[in-house]
Amino acid sequence: MLDNIKKDFPVLDQNVNDEPLVYLDNAATTQKPLSVLSVLTDYYKTDNANVHRGVHTLAERATAKYEAAREKVRAFINAKSTKEVLFTRGTTTSLNWVTRFADQVLSATDEIVISIMEHHSNIVPWQQVAEATGATLKFVYLKDGMLDMDDLRAKITDKTKFVSIAHVSNVLGVINPIKEIANIAHTHGAYVVVDGAQSTPHMKVDVQELDADFFAFSGHKMMGPTGIGVLYGKEELLMQMNPVEFGGEMIDFVYESHSTWTELPWKFEAGTPNIAGAIALGAAIDYINSLGLDEIHQHERELVDYVMPKLREIDGLTVYGPVDNAKRSGVIAFNLEGLHPHDVATALDMEGVAVRAGHHCAQPLLNYLDTPATARASFYVYNTKEDCDKLVEAILKTKAFFS
Repeated sequence: MLDNIKKDFPVLDQNVNDEPLVYLDNAATTQKPLSVLSVLTDYYKTDNANVHRGVHTLAERATAKYEAAREKVRAFINAKSTKEVLFTRGTTTSLNWVTRFADQVLSATDEIVISIMEHHSNIVPWQQVAEATGATLKFVYLKDGMLDMDDLRAKITDKTKFVSIAHVSNVLGVINPIKEIANIAHTHGAYVVVDGAQSTPHMKVDVQELDADFFAFSGHKMMGPTGIGVLYGKEELLMQMNPVEFGGEMIDFVYESHSTWTELPWKFEAGTPNIAGAIALGAAIDYINSLGLDEIHQHERELVDYVMPKLREIDGLTVYGPVDNAKRSGVIAFNLEGLHPHDVATALDMEGVAVRAGHHCAQPLLNYLDTPATARASFYVYNTKEDCDKLVEAILKTKAFFS
């Protein structure tokens, strides 16, 4: 079923530097299928109107499609209610909103626990909260390329108020045991925040099964458009949480001296939202569901199982993350001895292979790994074993060229 879906992605049908494009930068952003692109253009062609505010036909159609997209998200992650699904600009915005809640509840005697593998979006906001409240920020470190669970158990105490962890690392590719982490955190009365940017597009996510208090992800990493994301939060916590932005849409009534807020989820969605983006995110969910998340996860697992032995055979190539492929996603960060990752990525691009090079917004992790940068190949549903072969071939050509 997944063998011939590249035709759904027009951007993949092109040559780069006179070579067929092999797109392996999916951890940064994914390509969009025709069904998502058509929903975007159709909205602006036929339904463009503001939501929730008008009684005319276009406004009612736009509102119905916008809220239908919220229900698609709710079902996709198995939230209890659409009240628990907030539309944001993306994972970064979602995590920042959670840290605003942390500002409300933290004191100088409290602690925050995160891991060394976190994206900057799940580090810097917590640094700011710790500085503002006096709370202590603690890092959990690694063992064998994975989260050191013994260290995590030692770091989470009765002083811990928030534990914020990536579901899947955007560098190591490791899949973290969120349900187990949540159980440990909740035993100590801590809230659990999950950065789901790298997991939601690739595997089934059930926020109730994971028992996450907050869960954040982005549309553009799951074949949706940029500028749209989701923050899931348990309803009782969102009820306690103050709005982050103020203005139209999120109010109940405005008096001269004060204002009151409308109900969830609109309490957090001030101003005109990214209507087209939300509707197109719903279309991306439809597309993912048509393929099947189990099938997507299995396809990526097969690609990793296929390419990893070939990569490990290359002399001088270092692959980061867990050795056990069953514990990793389709993210593979690597370095070629004697070459800067930017040079590697540039050379691969000359062969039509698009990979990422740099610190991947994870500088504390790379400092911990004692490397300033890595190259990173990341796979998705439209990639093939032929793409894997092209990656290996391009790396070997690069190695030979610079030797």
